[in-house]
Amino acid sequence: MTGLRLLPSFAALAVTVSLALNALAGIGPVLDLTISNAVVSPDGFSRAAVVANDQAPGPLITGQMGDRFQINVVNKLSNHTMLKSTSIHWHGFFQKGTNWADGPAFVNQCPIATGHSFLYDFQVPDQAGTFWYHSHLSTQYCDGLRGPFVVYDPNDPHASLYDVDNDDTVITLADWYHTAAKLGPAFPPGSDATLINGLGRTAATPNADLAVISVTHGKRYRFRLVSMSCDPAYTFSIDDHSMTIIEADSVNTKPLEVDSIQIFAGQRYSFVLEANQDVGNYWVRADPLFGTTGFDGGINSAILRYDTASPTEPTTTQATSTKPLKETDLEPLASMPVPGSAVSGGVDKAINFAFSFNGSNFFINGATFQPPTTPVLLQIMSGAQAASDLLPSGDVYALPSDSTIELSFPATTGAPGAPHPFHLHGHTFAVVRSAGSTEYNYDNPIWRDVVSTGTPAAGDNVTIRFRTDNPGPWFLHCHIDFHLEAGFAVVMAEDIPDTKADNPVPQAWSDLCPIYDALDADDQ
Repeated sequence: MTGLRLLPSFAALAVTVSLALNALAGIGPVLDLTISNAVVSPDGFSRAAVVANDQAPGPLITGQMGDRFQINVVNKLSNHTMLKSTSIHWHGFFQKGTNWADGPAFVNQCPIATGHSFLYDFQVPDQAGTFWYHSHLSTQYCDGLRGPFVVYDPNDPHASLYDVDNDDTVITLADWYHTAAKLGPAFPPGSDATLINGLGRTAATPNADLAVISVTHGKRYRFRLVSMSCDPAYTFSIDDHSMTIIEADSVNTKPLEVDSIQIFAGQRYSFVLEANQDVGNYWVRADPLFGTTGFDGGINSAILRYDTASPTEPTTTQATSTKPLKETDLEPLASMPVPGSAVSGGVDKAINFAFSFNGSNFFINGATFQPPTTPVLLQIMSGAQAASDLLPSGDVYALPSDSTIELSFPATTGAPGAPHPFHLHGHTFAVVRSAGSTEYNYDNPIWRDVVSTGTPAAGDNVTIRFRTDNPGPWFLHCHIDFHLEAGFAVVMAEDIPDTKADNPVPQAWSDLCPIYDALDADDQ
């Protein structure tokens, strides 16, 4: 356990330097992603972490719409406290025909054992935008295994709105803990630091480096904001600058000018910022919804620096937000008709999810998700055809093919820790009722892949719709990783009869379970 406490600062410095030099150099679409353990000190405190290509957060992965991504994950993990196995989810990608490459452990695959590698090989024919990747095994991504992923569209319909969109315009937000997830409380009361582009401060480390985002006066930037949070939502703003949103969770939006963005775990936004203020330094702020909030001493902050300004900390002040992002103001750029008819329940299959909590576990319709020993996809490949035959019992919902689906998530005091951001794998969905609203929008709601399910105080009943056009088992879960670990998830088994034929699996995938199952507990 000593590896989780203070270690020689030189090692930490080496990793921090590596992070500063390499974190924003995009790699892909063909790459090795080596997962290992290293000491990092992103906020001036040293601890062991899970790193990708020696970085935490991991390297930016990039490609173009239409690319075939071949990401060879090489597992060199050695610290059992943060798990020696791993499994990686490529968040936001539909994985049509490659359900086996989606990543959630025990839903779509067995974990990759240490000393082994696994090739995630998938096509991105019709998606572009801002994505990310993270471990999808237990709470491992909270210990560092997470990174941004951008797919560029050579025919971006918003291209005329900005001048710069490159490796340096990605902004990641992450919560950071000084104790490994498995050693800390099941539900942490707050993080020790907020990391923006991998750097942050605590009250105890007021001189730790902050991320600097450089701009040139007069240029327009497409910034890609990625919440890689394990838990808190953040309110993001940049002093004295407005932001024009043009993308939400890989879906192009009509331009929407805001002065602050509340972003939940797993969500992404692109916004255009015009560098039109006096040359100088401006605070970039990401205030967590709970925990250590505010900006004293530069916590929860980064720096926007005009490239001819002096390298000093900003003295700007935060104005009161008058144009905060409201999800109901977001509208898809292109027409995206809502599946079903324009009435509540006007779909082929409607499911209501009742949330509850017993003090240690979350439940959905009376069932808490406990990972099965055989991945759900493998159960289907092996012949299970009915939801009643699939494990975990009560957690798998069979969805018919080519059907309209409506899911509703009524907020309740019975599920503490709201707002819970829910993520559906394999799809984007229409948000026909948003948190904070009682209106149902069947005309032009935003489509996305993570939605806040709101609060009981607001009487929220967030409702989403999608069409089943992607056979396979898809995870649906709270993206607060500590809540997922406590069972806050179900599996949408879409078009079970066609799943096997539509998702041919490579031999290496079939080999994962026998290798993992043979491991001693200490090697898992």
